[in-house]
Amino acid sequence: MQTVVVGLSGGVDSSVAAYLLKEQGYNVIAIFMKNWHDESVTISDDCPWIDDSQDALLVAEKLGIPFQTLDLSLEYKERIVDYMFAEYEAGRTPNPDILCNREIKFDVFLKAAEKLGADFVATGHYCRKAQAESGEYRLLAGKDGNKDQSYFLCQLTQAQLSKALFPIGDLEKPAVREIAAAQDLITADKKDSQGLCFIGKVKLPTFLQQQLLPKEGDIVELPEDLPAYDYYAELLNTEDHKALAEPFSYRPNMGHVVGQHQGAHYFTIGQRKGLGVGGTPLPLFVVATDVETNTIYTGQGDAHPGLNRKALFIKTEETHWLRNDFQLEIGESANYGVRIRYRQPLVDAKLIREKEGLYILFSEKVSGISPGQFAAWYEADELIGSGIITH
Repeated sequence: MQTVVVGLSGGVDSSVAAYLLKEQGYNVIAIFMKNWHDESVTISDDCPWIDDSQDALLVAEKLGIPFQTLDLSLEYKERIVDYMFAEYEAGRTPNPDILCNREIKFDVFLKAAEKLGADFVATGHYCRKAQAESGEYRLLAGKDGNKDQSYFLCQLTQAQLSKALFPIGDLEKPAVREIAAAQDLITADKKDSQGLCFIGKVKLPTFLQQQLLPKEGDIVELPEDLPAYDYYAELLNTEDHKALAEPFSYRPNMGHVVGQHQGAHYFTIGQRKGLGVGGTPLPLFVVATDVETNTIYTGQGDAHPGLNRKALFIKTEETHWLRNDFQLEIGESANYGVRIRYRQPLVDAKLIREKEGLYILFSEKVSGISPGQFAAWYEADELIGSGIITH
């Protein structure tokens, strides 16, 4: 009998994953990961991890499977939280959930599970796993298009994927809740968790302020007729992927000051809420941040030319191929569907490999391309690779 360690989070998805594995005849062990309990940082008066761990314990007892708690808070701080602070301080936009899967759930947690004799680890992610004729493992989107979470696993390696099981990937969310209810699991009607995977209900800026001190700066509104935008409009008719991937460069005198903010490192490109500036015909969106001058550049409306670009660039060392047999060599190109954030519809794009890295040239302009985010590329419903956006 093969042994599977399930990351039991206290939510309905991992609860049903554990139930299904037991039904399939696996020897199932449940582990609750405790990722954050730094008392020096006040994150929330109602941090839910205690309730979640209790719910996970009750589910394990109901299913009759062994249960234990694993404290990974030190590793989480070193690998995720410190990295996240450093990225925001540098004016980039990290995705801690993707890092959590790569560094914690399918690395630290996986190694701990293997010490218990586990053949696999399982999670409640809405995605599927298969195997190609080449022998390479395939990561496929979940059957539930509204819940597909393959994007969050875009940094997994073949070695990690070979040890992973996703029991609910073929199910839709209502069916998962029905199974939980039929088994009388306490998590059957529990709401999905919101926010970051370790700080619960607290808003990101509130958390960031624990480490990145507030620093007042200008909010500058940019007009739509900057010369740089005219030049970019001319480029749109070309296939010059390098020029199209170059970010816009701004100076404060290019626009006018419309308000004040408490730190450029709290904001990300494409953000609309939290600016505290009203009275404009269209909502203001962040089109760029400059942490050196502590300036936020904004534009009116989601069609502002500074917010929408047709290409991006990923350094070679930040490019990751889940399917190693699909890797592009220098000078090669391929067409894929690409997304740069969770639940964004795939956009047709050409990937072009150059010596310095990978360029992604979209078939249409994409809004809110931000350094530090992950771009992930798919062939139909299979995730092929990903990378951290340089610019």
